[in-house]
Amino acid sequence: MTDLEGELIDVGSPGASARREFERRKAKHEARIEQRWGTGRLGRIAKALSDDPQSTVAWAKGAVGEEKVARVLQEQLGDCAVLLHDRKVRGTRGNIDHLVVAPSGVWIVDAKRHKGKVEKRDVGRWFKSDVRLFVGGRDRSKAVEALGWQHDAVRAALGDGDIPVHRALSFVGAEWPLFARPFQLDGVWISWPKKLAELIRGGATALSEDDIERVALHLSRQLPSN
Repeated sequence: MTDLEGELIDVGSPGASARREFERRKAKHEARIEQRWGTGRLGRIAKALSDDPQSTVAWAKGAVGEEKVARVLQEQLGDCAVLLHDRKVRGTRGNIDHLVVAPSGVWIVDAKRHKGKVEKRDVGRWFKSDVRLFVGGRDRSKAVEALGWQHDAVRAALGDGDIPVHRALSFVGAEWPLFARPFQLDGVWISWPKKLAELIRGGATALSEDDIERVALHLSRQLPSN
């Protein structure tokens, strides 16, 4: 909890909803094993030999990624920004991993945990450009597109069109070329946590300290934690 303007704000817990979904899926998987093999010795052996489905493991990896991004941003930004984690968007089943309210504005941060090199590729042909995001040789451009609805949700929650709203994907566990720098794709910053913190700190000042408190308080009410 953070005390702003005399009111306690629930800043949320990084990766909370992803970890709950992992536990739910894991319990369901184990229940199926118990139904077939029972809860005795055979059931315990079957559980030990059975790996969780990849779709289930992905939720646990996602939670770890969110936790790592949150930790680095908190360490790097300190008291100059307010971080809100795992926010609900009313009327949808989606969530926003992190919101950072800083002097440079509001930052929507989507944490991703993938292996492989992060790169921007133009896969267009002839005279038509088609720039996409690839990680580990796989097209991850949908992650960029997904920040569109999150931007709309935050903008609607703010109601103030003068407040800058930035979008960013922050990758953990990925590889970056030597001398790599963050880059933008369709207005979304692609970076790693420490460099993202530099981008947030280095942006033009749009919000005063009082503004940061007011905006953070407002967003915490409009987009509650999971």
